[in-house]
Amino acid sequence: KSNVLLSSATEISKHFMEIRGLGIVDVMSMFGIRSIRYQKRLEVVLELTLWDETRDVERTGLNHDSVAILGLDIPLIHLPITPGKNITVIAEVIAMNYLLKHYGYDPAKAFQDRIQAKIATKTGDFDATPKRAIEYFEGDLE
Repeated sequence: KSNVLLSSATEISKHFMEIRGLGIVDVMSMFGIRSIRYQKRLEVVLELTLWDETRDVERTGLNHDSVAILGLDIPLIHLPITPGKNITVIAEVIAMNYLLKHYGYDPAKAFQDRIQAKIATKTGDFDATPKRAIEYFEGDLE
């Protein structure tokens, strides 16, 4: 049994994509032959939701959700958005972060380890105002 979902278009739908609210677009005609794929793995699902300040949102990336598709658990990212956010760039960051995790480096875990190591040494300066900020403002003579 394969642990990969592989998708491809039918002959009639090849190079076309439906964008809800816009309709059918011809990807190859718009962006050229280098922009199309004949098949693609489904490796992560991005769920866009409207921002709701009353809803708890994952902030560290340490907790992982998944969605079952055809019997396989696929990583699921819930992304709350507001108007004006560049979803394309955010989606690319999500994809690159997934690849880092897939190849063995988990940035959220690395950050957590760094914080725990600092706490364990008990040498961290946890003042609310860093000394360099105080020095900056004391030295500002304008």
